[in-house]
Parts: sequence; structure tokens; C-alpha cells
Amino acid sequence: MNFKKSVFLFLFLAAGILNSQAQEKKFKIHTVAFYNVENLFDTINQANYDEEYLPQNGWTSRKYKQKIHNLARVIVGIGTNDQQKESPTILGVCEVENKGVLEDLVKDPQIASKDYGIVHFESPDKRGIDVGFLYQKKFFKPTSYINVPLYIYRNEVDTAKKEEKDAEDADKPNVNYDATSKRVYTRDQLLVTGLLDGEEVHFIVNHWPSRSGGEKRSSPYREAAGRLNRKIMDSLFKINPNAKIITMGDLNDGTYNKSVKEGIGAKLKKSEVKKGGIYNPFEQMAKDGNATLFYRDSGDIFDQMMVSEPYIRNDFSGWQYWKAGIYNKQFLIQTSGQYKGYPLRNSPSEPGFSDHFPVYIYLIKEMK
Repeated sequence: MNFKKSVFLFLFLAAGILNSQAQEKKFKIHTVAFYNVENLFDTINQANYDEEYLPQNGWTSRKYKQKIHNLARVIVGIGTNDQQKESPTILGVCEVENKGVLEDLVKDPQIASKDYGIVHFESPDKRGIDVGFLYQKKFFKPTSYINVPLYIYRNEVDTAKKEEKDAEDADKPNVNYDATSKRVYTRDQLLVTGLLDGEEVHFIVNHWPSRSGGEKRSSPYREAAGRLNRKIMDSLFKINPNAKIITMGDLNDGTYNKSVKEGIGAKLKKSEVKKGGIYNPFEQMAKDGNATLFYRDSGDIFDQMMVSEPYIRNDFSGWQYWKAGIYNKQFLIQTSGQYKGYPLRNSPSEPGFSDHFPVYIYLIKEMK
């Protein structure tokens, strides 16, 4: 056998051995997800603007229970496939009225066996919709949680036609604005820290200010939300430069907007992410034409999940980001009519699912 053939045979055998070893490696996997559950209101009249979702306006106990059942059907399936049989270990949610609706949700027979715990705070949103955090107790143990308020004042971010707009808002008591203090009320950002199978991880759940009044006019509010999100992450990095952070939510902005690209500093490519940086896998998905919601026949990805740099180091001795997805099964999609192809949304007259598709990522870790 000549020298060249000997080298080739050695490389061939070595490659086979390495491939065999790689195939023998086994990984743990957890699904982390986010879902805008669209107006998850109970039937009880409370001190918020929930009149649309009350029995006298058609939102009955039967419809509320059907809405809960529909959402549980979605949750039990998010991220499941041939490789992952388990429902989400972690689920961030938004547009929930109170803790009670989350308690009803986790008791639904489809997901009751998952034994989800709940983290929830009432937010200052005048419609009474909040963010929340669900976790499977057997996998995740919270060690701390806090709601971080977003303080925005109209005279700081929008001076154009201020007096005219103040007068207009005074006639609309359901808007999230106080004409006296000039504060724009919106959802808090929820920070949860805990142990995922023994490893410390951090989650931030968001529902940023809406585009009410127009995208351009309302953009400064979401830019402020992006800066707050970054401030929370920087505070975690100051304590631990290797902090593993996942920020998720309905941002009411796309992956390309200033609030995400500059406020958070999210990057499209892993190679662009430096220490203390954030990777956004949903930016490429948006470029590929995917969507989590539709408006006027135009799709976009407002529901996003981003991970801090330690998640993309390919160090599988700890939890690492693997891949992301949008849960848009056929049963969640309108099949006819004007909104064919849109998410099968909810309304007081007909309990559907949501006007948003859930999103998720997989975390993996090598089993020893």
C-alpha cells in the first residue's frame, strides 16, 4: 500500500470513529415558548376596561371555557415533534387579564398533568392585560422574579400636536394615557430568574406598546421599551458576564425596527454577536417570509425570542440554543373568507385561538 493510500485510509477510519462518537452523544432538550393569547378575559366585571368581555355583551362562561380549552390545545403541542415529545418547559404569555385566568388555563385537562407554576404581576395597563410566565415545576425552579415598569411620558417622546392630542385622549378614557401626568401606561417587563435542571437562567417577558396612532408616531414608545430591555440585560451581565438570558414577547415591532436593532442591539448572525450581545434567530425567519401575525394582507414577526451570547458558544456542557420555530399548525389558521390564511383569532362572539401564532426555541444540553 503506498503512502497516499495509507493516509486516505487513516483519515477515512478516523472520520468514521468521530462520526460514531457523535452519534452516540445524547442530549437533553427543553422547549421555551411565547404566546400572545389574545384577550384572555374572564366573565367577571373588574376595575378595568373589560366591558367587551362580559356576559351582557356575549362573552359567556361557556365561551370562556372554550377559549381556555383552545389555548391548552395549542400549549400542549408547541414544539413537539419526533425529537421532542414534551410540551414547553417555559411559556411566556401576554394579553391575560389576571392571575385567575392563568390558574384556569393550567387546570385544563389537556395540560393539568404538566403541573405548571405561575408568575404574574398586575400591570398598569388600563385595559387590564398583563404578561405572565408558566413553568413546569419538575424542570424549573424560580429563585427570584420582579416586574420592571416602563415609564414613558408623552412630552418626552412626542411633542407634535400635543395639546390637540391631549384633548382627543381626554374623551377616550380607555386609552393608556393620563392627560394630567402625561404618562403613557403600558405593560411591565417581567424578569424571572431560576434554575433549569440546576443551571441558572434568566427570562424577560415583554408586551411592548402598541402601534395605536400609527407606527411612526408610536415608535418612540417601543424604542423606550427596547432600551429598558437592554438595561435589564446589562444589569444581569454586570453581575455575571456569562449570564444566560432569553428575552421574549410581542414587541409590536419587526425584527428590523429600531427598538430591536438599536434598543436591544440584536444581531442577525451568530458571528456578529460579541460578549454581552444578543442573537435574534427570528430575523432570518422574517427575511425568509415567515410571519406570526397578519395585518391588511401583510405578514410580519412581532413575536420574537432572543438569546444572550453564552447560549451560542457551542458549549454543550450547559444549556445551548439549538433552533427556533413558529407553531402554525393548520387548526390555528383561517381556511376561508376574507382572512383566509390568517391566525384563527378570538372574539366575544366566537372563542377562537389568537391573532398571533406562538413562537418557540429549543435548548439542548449534552447528557453525561
